[in-house]
Amino acid sequence: MTGRLAGRVVAVHGKHFMVETGDDRYNCVTRGKKGGIACGDRVEFKTTSADNGVIEQTLERDNLLYRSDRFHTKLLAANVDQVFVVTAAVPTPDPSLLDRCLVACEAAGIPARIVVNKTDLPETAAWLDKLGAYAAMGYPLIPLAATEAIEPLRHWLTDKTSILVGASGVGKSTLINALVPEAEIVTQEISEALDTGKHTTTHTRLYRLIEGGALIDSPGMQEFALNHVAPDMLQDAFPEFRPLIGQCRFYNCQHLKEPNCAILAAVADGRILKQRWKSYKMLYAEINAAKY
Repeated sequence: MTGRLAGRVVAVHGKHFMVETGDDRYNCVTRGKKGGIACGDRVEFKTTSADNGVIEQTLERDNLLYRSDRFHTKLLAANVDQVFVVTAAVPTPDPSLLDRCLVACEAAGIPARIVVNKTDLPETAAWLDKLGAYAAMGYPLIPLAATEAIEPLRHWLTDKTSILVGASGVGKSTLINALVPEAEIVTQEISEALDTGKHTTTHTRLYRLIEGGALIDSPGMQEFALNHVAPDMLQDAFPEFRPLIGQCRFYNCQHLKEPNCAILAAVADGRILKQRWKSYKMLYAEINAAKY
């Protein structure tokens, strides 16, 4: 059987892609060395057998969430409605990694929410207190304990395509298993079809939700480079900076050490978190260094 079909990429394993169309799944590859396909992409493919195919075209995206350093680009997901950055007080959280995830969402134009997992641990109260400033910036906080109840998150997911991102060890897999009870079965089926062996979350996967919508699981990360963000656009990815942009002494102010900088003044008097400005400063230096 041959023919051209439209489908959605539901799993990415190197140069192999699981494409779903209706109730059917196809193990697909691309022609030549063509890549750049993300989980969640809408594609057109041509079947080569009952279960296999070749992706012919990636259709226009609504958005793309990804990270990049000077050498590599890692696509996380395409065509998503929202991103949930999963955090926890244990292991010790890295505020810089949280900021990088949020900047990536802002740069991609995708709404972000912050999940605070492991509320059953005593350390979580202090972490939630620190995150209160992020709620004031407009990022909703969703506290929960994935091992006890995930209802605080479930109602956000209906009829939307969402992705979970976050550091290793924060409980993303536990959340996935609670929200999608058959996730392990689906993962094993995909791994067997793509010959990737036993399940480990090293690739992105999309799961259908019984209440409607889809949830994408992504590998845990320890870093999140953002070399694709232009230096002069970085300030716009910090929502608390935006009301002050244009109020600095210099029109091209970099908000690093310039005199009469509105952003630095806000950091000094506590209107902007010093940690957030440090994240901005570090990212600005990294992005500029990558250009040369």
